[in-house]
Amino acid sequence: MRTELFIANTWRPAASSKSFEVINPATEEHLATVQYAGAADVDAAVAAARTCFESDAWQGLAARKRGEMLYRAGELLATRRDEMAELETRQNGKPFFESKIDVTMTVETLKYYAGWTDKYGGNVLPVESGDFVFTDRVPVGVVGAIVPWNFPLNLASWKFAPALAAGCTVVLKPASETPLTALLMAEIMEQAGLPPGAFNVIPGGGSTTGAALVKHAGVDKISFTGSTAVGQQIMRDAADTVKRLTLELGGKSPNVIFADADLKAAVRGAQTGIFYGKGEVCAAGSRLLVERSVHDQVMEELVARTKKLTPGDPFDKNTRLGAVVSKKQQETVLSYIAAGRKDGATLVAGGNAATVNGKGYFVEATIFDDAKPGMRIVDEEIFGPVLAVVTFDDVDEGIALANRTIYGLAAGIWTRDVTKAIKVARAIRAGTVWVNTYNLYDSAAPFGGFKASGYGRDLGREALDGYTESKTVWVGLR
Repeated sequence: MRTELFIANTWRPAASSKSFEVINPATEEHLATVQYAGAADVDAAVAAARTCFESDAWQGLAARKRGEMLYRAGELLATRRDEMAELETRQNGKPFFESKIDVTMTVETLKYYAGWTDKYGGNVLPVESGDFVFTDRVPVGVVGAIVPWNFPLNLASWKFAPALAAGCTVVLKPASETPLTALLMAEIMEQAGLPPGAFNVIPGGGSTTGAALVKHAGVDKISFTGSTAVGQQIMRDAADTVKRLTLELGGKSPNVIFADADLKAAVRGAQTGIFYGKGEVCAAGSRLLVERSVHDQVMEELVARTKKLTPGDPFDKNTRLGAVVSKKQQETVLSYIAAGRKDGATLVAGGNAATVNGKGYFVEATIFDDAKPGMRIVDEEIFGPVLAVVTFDDVDEGIALANRTIYGLAAGIWTRDVTKAIKVARAIRAGTVWVNTYNLYDSAAPFGGFKASGYGRDLGREALDGYTESKTVWVGLR
């Protein structure tokens, strides 16, 4: 397992020799000591990315050849799926079966964008003058990708795959809690044939390494996934160099159950919506809005199912609730549970820290009923396995409650009435709306937020727009 910085296809120590520890959150064991990139290392990585971007090795490379490299990277990753998934689980704490899903989607994302490289371009414009006018899509340049710890490799691929497909070069800064799979991905990218500087990985802290990357004059674009507060700081730091930004930020997503829904399916969807990934999911359905006439029925089944969802060893095939990513995150989640109690919500399941074999940063699957807007557990992103249940009386109130948030990342709707489903889906201000399902993703489906959940899109053809500039070319014919 490599733990150095990866710059221009070489492994190197940090210029300062500074390093940090990576801890397994399920066992509290030391996993690795990783080199910590400082300002000098950021300079080196950006310089390598710039040199590659401007070189014939990259600019002169046919788009289809870039696609072949990405496809090869996907195939190489597929052969190492279990190895990569094991590493992801050890650094993040999620169940092993979830990590395998993450790696599989990363493979799909690489192959999806491999197919776009020779199919994405501009248009000929029928202008009034009769001249020959066309638009071209050109790569934005050097991209700084800053990713969180909840889906370390998968979310990174949502950024580096379209960026590379568009012809950009990438400097990836993984979260300091979970840098190991990004470093292993660097090894795979080199094996896939990417030239030196096309893909660089510089682990380090957000306020140091990440901030230096954002402020760097040699970086043309930042693509960031993380909290709204950090996204706001990135906007401020990027202003001096007028960087392009894609920001996928926080969420407090509503999962709305109407009385005419298939209630058994809705309860399963509510459970998956909040407890998959330990609730450490940007789009987690952390606000469950239930129509009053079916509230008791929904809660009876949901609570019964949740009480069976016990924290366990992430490598046990029966485990569906792993460890939260760190001691700090566990303390944050527990503080929100304490706030829910203090604010008057009714704790009906969970609410406690837990250990497995006496170790680990686990939190029980937790549900609060009788939650009200204005409570912290209703209004603020917790990023843990904590569900706040709010009751409503009719469609209009359900829509109003769904939109009563600064966020707009995702939403779920459960109803058998197709007209109602479409009406509510259109009315909710969110970038993704699931109807009679939750937490589904595909490389072809763009993902991103409204309001304080950010702007720009990962995935789909739309992501390529964020890594290119539109250039208009006029050719006079008179």
